[in-house]
Amino acid sequence: MIAPTTPSAFSTGSLEFSPTRLISLDALRGFTIAAMLLVNFPGDGDHVYHPLQHTKWNGLSFTDLIAPFFLFIIGVSIVFAYSKRLESGAPKKVLYRKIIVRSVRIFAVGMFLNLLPTFDFATIRWTGTLHRIAFVFLICSVIFLNTNWKQQAWIGMLTLVVYWLALTQIPTPGYGKVMLEPGANLVAWFDNLYLPGRMWQGTWDPESILSTFPSVVSGLTGMLAGRLMVSPIPRLEKVAYLMTAGLFTATAGYFWNLTFPSNENLWTSSFVLITSGFAALLFGAVYFLVDILGRTKGTRPGIIFGANAIAVYVMGDLLSILFYYLKLGGHSLNEYGVSALTGLGFDPRFGSMVYALFFVAVNFIPAYILYRNKIFIKL
Repeated sequence: MIAPTTPSAFSTGSLEFSPTRLISLDALRGFTIAAMLLVNFPGDGDHVYHPLQHTKWNGLSFTDLIAPFFLFIIGVSIVFAYSKRLESGAPKKVLYRKIIVRSVRIFAVGMFLNLLPTFDFATIRWTGTLHRIAFVFLICSVIFLNTNWKQQAWIGMLTLVVYWLALTQIPTPGYGKVMLEPGANLVAWFDNLYLPGRMWQGTWDPESILSTFPSVVSGLTGMLAGRLMVSPIPRLEKVAYLMTAGLFTATAGYFWNLTFPSNENLWTSSFVLITSGFAALLFGAVYFLVDILGRTKGTRPGIIFGANAIAVYVMGDLLSILFYYLKLGGHSLNEYGVSALTGLGFDPRFGSMVYALFFVAVNFIPAYILYRNKIFIKL
C-alpha cells in the first residue's frame, strides 16, 4: 500500500514536534534499518571487523543487537498504532483483518527475497528476517488487542522461563543429554522435524520455529515501553522509568547469561533481556535528547530511512543484485571497490566497511526520493 501523505510528526521542509508521534522513535527505526544494510552487505564477507559480524554462537556483538532492537521498535509502534483505535471503539474484527493482511504481505515479501537472485524453488528457505518480523508483529498485535500491560509482562516472563527450562532441562533427542551446541540442541532437533525447505546453516536455522517465541518477547518489551510512552505521566518521568527498566532488565539478562548464555541464534532468554534492556536505555536517551530537549540535528537521515523502513530493507536486497552479484569483466562491483581500496594500502576490513557504507548511501537515494515526494509504502 502506498500512502501519499506525510506523517504528522514532521513535514517535508523541517521537523515539527507532534504530541502523537515521537521523532526519536522514527529516527531509531530508520537508523536500525541502515545498520541492517551495513552489516548484511559488507564489501568482502571474508574481511569484516568483529563488531560488524554476528557472533558465531554464544556472545554479543553490535550486529547481534540490530534485529532485537527492530523488534523492540515494532512493539513500541504497535502501541502507537492501535491505542487510539481501541479507544475510539474500532471493531476488533477490522483490526484483526488489517493485522493478518499486513503480516501475510511481509511474510510473502520475505519469501520473494529468499528466492533472489536465482528463483530456485527446489532450495527455498522458509525463514528469514522479514518472516520473523511478520510473526512477531502478528502475535504481538493480537496480544495487545486482548490484554493489559500487566498481562503482557506476565506472558513475556513466563515465555522466557518456559523456554529456558525447555532448553536446559529436556535432553536433546539422539544425544541423551541437554545440548546447547550449533545444530545439537532442542531447537535444531525441532526444526529438522517440522521446518520445511532449506535451513540457513544446513542442519539448523537462526530464525527457527521455537526461537520465534522468545523473539515475540522482544516485541512485548517494546510494547511495555510503548504503553509507558502513551501514558499521561510527565515526560521526564517516562525517561526515568525507561532508563531504570532498561538498566534492571539488562543486568538481569547479564546474570541469567552466566547459566543460560546470551545467544542470538537460539534467541535465548538472557539474550532477550540484555538486548531489550539496551534498547530501552537507548530509546530513553534519544527520547530525552530529541523529543524533550528538541535536539533534532542529525535525526533526518534516520527519519528518511524510517519513513519507508521495510521498503528500504527490500530495496537493499534488490539493489544488491547489481552491486554484489552482477559480474562485469569477471568481477562484481563490490570486488572492484574493495580491491581499489586495498590497492591503495588500506586494510581489507576497512575497504569492506567503506563499501558497505557506500551501499547504505546508495539505498538512501531512493529512500529520500520517496520521502521527498511524500510516498510512504506500507505493506
